[in-house]
Amino acid sequence: MAGRILIIGACGQIGTELTLKLREIHGNEEVIASDIREGAAELMKSGPFEILNATDEPHIREIVEKYQIKEVYLMAAMLSATAEKAPMKAWDLNMDSLFHILNLGKEGKIEKIFWPSSIAVFGPTTPKDKTPQTIIMEPTTVYGISKQTGERWCAYYNRKYGVDVRSIRYPGIISYKTLPGGGTTDYAIEIFHEALKNSAYTSFLASDAALPMMYMDDAIKATVDIMEAPAEKIKVRSSYNLGAISFTPQILADEIRKHIKDFKISYEPDFRQAIAESWPSSIDDSVARQDWGWKHEYGLEKMTTTMLKGVEESLKENANK
Repeated sequence: MAGRILIIGACGQIGTELTLKLREIHGNEEVIASDIREGAAELMKSGPFEILNATDEPHIREIVEKYQIKEVYLMAAMLSATAEKAPMKAWDLNMDSLFHILNLGKEGKIEKIFWPSSIAVFGPTTPKDKTPQTIIMEPTTVYGISKQTGERWCAYYNRKYGVDVRSIRYPGIISYKTLPGGGTTDYAIEIFHEALKNSAYTSFLASDAALPMMYMDDAIKATVDIMEAPAEKIKVRSSYNLGAISFTPQILADEIRKHIKDFKISYEPDFRQAIAESWPSSIDDSVARQDWGWKHEYGLEKMTTTMLKGVEESLKENANK
């Protein structure tokens, strides 16, 4: 039972697929999934699971000791759109959970930590096109403020206490396997479901709202790659920029229309439009590519084809249940 992996927030959009990938790599019994509630059947059946509140520090310590945890992936967070509706609850979850894990690293209880940041750390004063690794950050959302603060604490704990914490700034993540979790980029998942069900979609972002996006397989690959890289290659201890593809709702709709000829899109921007306008439209991730060899595999065309096929299959499965 030496050196297991703990995933906190394993039932979320990224956590679910990350857990399954890590179990595939390390073995089912070596990866302990945890979340505040149970998740998808495939995840629950594939290995050990613990009910865990990410803000419950004594319980986290208990699980770390029980399973002799060596690495922690802290995926629990309240995302951008949801966090705006409950600012203090979001702040407490996003920050307290991070401190609990960083302090376990400081004490030598765990050896390696993954904590995700986000493009939400940037703000309206940040250059929007090909946003560089190091640049002005003035986030305007609770989520972005918590992630920017978290980045600074990760760098501090690494510099001051030698904690091996690693992080990437996720763009919008697209997947057909798990539902989105309340983010501003969720339209890029919803659109595929509505295109196949109704041949129509009403976007909550404007037609020209360009945002950095990434297919889930690339996000999981990046997460695994940065954690497997030798420590000396991880030169940025706040968080790495991570990019793949950038597009607008209109561009994505045009790509879908190549497969579904009669697909129509309309636009009714809501409060999430203001959030999107404060974020980059594309990301310069050359530092990650240089330091630890990051490389994406999915472009717009491949992602769209994969999503349509995957969503269609899942809709058929649900209809047969």
